[in-house]
Amino acid sequence: RPLENFRTLDTIITEWRPPEVIEKYLSGGMCGYDREGSPIWYDVIGPVDPKGLFLSASKQDFIKSKIRDCEVLQKECNLQSERLGKNVESITMIYDVEGLGLKHLWKPAIETYGEMFEDNYPEGLKKLFVIKAPKIFPVAYNLVKHFLSEATRQKICILGANWQEVLLNHIDAEELPAIYGGKLTDPDGDPRCRNKINHVGPVPPSYYVRDHVKVDYEQSVTISRVSSEQVDFEILFPGCVLRWQFASDGGDIGFGVFQKAKKGEWKKAAEMEEIVPSQRYNAHLVPEDGSLTCERPGVYVLRFDNTYSIFQAKRISYSVEVLLPDHLQPAQNNGKSGDHVEVECDSQL
Repeated sequence: RPLENFRTLDTIITEWRPPEVIEKYLSGGMCGYDREGSPIWYDVIGPVDPKGLFLSASKQDFIKSKIRDCEVLQKECNLQSERLGKNVESITMIYDVEGLGLKHLWKPAIETYGEMFEDNYPEGLKKLFVIKAPKIFPVAYNLVKHFLSEATRQKICILGANWQEVLLNHIDAEELPAIYGGKLTDPDGDPRCRNKINHVGPVPPSYYVRDHVKVDYEQSVTISRVSSEQVDFEILFPGCVLRWQFASDGGDIGFGVFQKAKKGEWKKAAEMEEIVPSQRYNAHLVPEDGSLTCERPGVYVLRFDNTYSIFQAKRISYSVEVLLPDHLQPAQNNGKSGDHVEVECDSQL
């Protein structure tokens, strides 16, 4: 495991600093202690810009940064053990997933994050509370859960509308940031405790060191001049997510998503319902990716359009996935707190 390699060096904290873009635009931080004296780590997911971060720093930088965070938490556990005169070996984590959206389902980020989490946190993790989960959360969780051991999954608790009450059962108000229902603020009165918890935003393109992340595509097809290619996907349940990535060779390519009545029957674009408007993408220069939440069951058509090209055939390489919600998808909140998912406080996925 990467963490074990760095423990022998004991320099990850003192001699290595993450790139500036990670320090400024990767959310989270350690703030306060739970009722048993364990350090609390917060991750604020919504404002994070996964693609911007991955275009600006290497995967190894993210791994080392997470290892560094783990070492900081381990040192704090040791200090707490001395202060309290008892063994403090684990941490509490709080994931604020308000604003979680399709941008966070970007495949390279999901895979890296899942691997880093299971490699570095489980043994020292006491409990992970997920708060303010939106409708798309079960889909996101379904993407990362196969990275997690059963022991880790048992430590995850998705909270409903009573999340503040539950947090206060585990954390004294004086140790919980005011933004989460406690009384803790920064010295200047900031309820978000930004001195300890990094609240971020989009990564400025000035930090980018590459224009795309390498992708291994599953399919390829050559589209003749003045022609198009359609790929059908039958969605049986509302709330599924279609996720796609593609690159073109030979010039730009048109792309759009449509819906039709029957799988397998060919329809002109004008005869189908346009879901994602068709437009031309410079996918021969920068690979394109995107996703769509399918609000209705039906047959969705991904259409690659080369009808405007009189002379040039295009070769398209692409991958498409249908992302399903977790099979234990929490019941919806019936409007009590907007579009948030609500489950009982002791429910686990």
